[in-house]
Amino acid sequence: YCWFLLTLLHRFERANASMFKEVLSASAIVLTFVIFVPYIRSILSGNTRPHVFSWVIWALSTFVVFLAQLAGGGGIGAWAIGVSGLITAYVAALAYVRRPDRSIRRSDWVFLVFALAALPCWYLTSDPLWAVVILTGVDLAGFGPTFRSAYSQPYQEHIGFYSLAAVRNFLVILALEHYSITTVLFPAAVGTVILFFVPMVLYRRRVVGFS
Repeated sequence: YCWFLLTLLHRFERANASMFKEVLSASAIVLTFVIFVPYIRSILSGNTRPHVFSWVIWALSTFVVFLAQLAGGGGIGAWAIGVSGLITAYVAALAYVRRPDRSIRRSDWVFLVFALAALPCWYLTSDPLWAVVILTGVDLAGFGPTFRSAYSQPYQEHIGFYSLAAVRNFLVILALEHYSITTVLFPAAVGTVILFFVPMVLYRRRVVGFS
């Protein structure tokens, strides 16, 4: 799957000018704000209660992946990930301050420790790929608490946010200046997981609604 995806992206890379990449990157950054504003409003109004540990892990992993993408030649296409990392940190702070979901388990701490281990791994190997691989795994594992919480309380998650996030990640991939596992893995993997998360929440809403 990764080989096939990278082959398609390399052909796209050769066929498109840098100005088009800038437009895609700007679109991804704008969409990032469009995604987060209603989600943050929903948190502030008390309608959404995100899992604090998921968002702490996502903030840390997203920003480090942004740095790794820059090191891997992602260029302007990586900036949407950097902006997303900063906003995600703000959501993590809101999740902690405003009635957070406090169902924190030992596994959540394990995910956080692995996220914190990514930078030393990058330093020791001198290769950003290993940091991206670790953080992508941690980021996906960070979905665990959110999947668990959304399964039992499906109306407490804002599925529009996640749906737009999948589109944003697609734009990020197209806007990258260089395609490799280092630059593509994170947005592609997160976008794929979202494609499973949203239908699960919709299904659980139907079940809960009719129970």
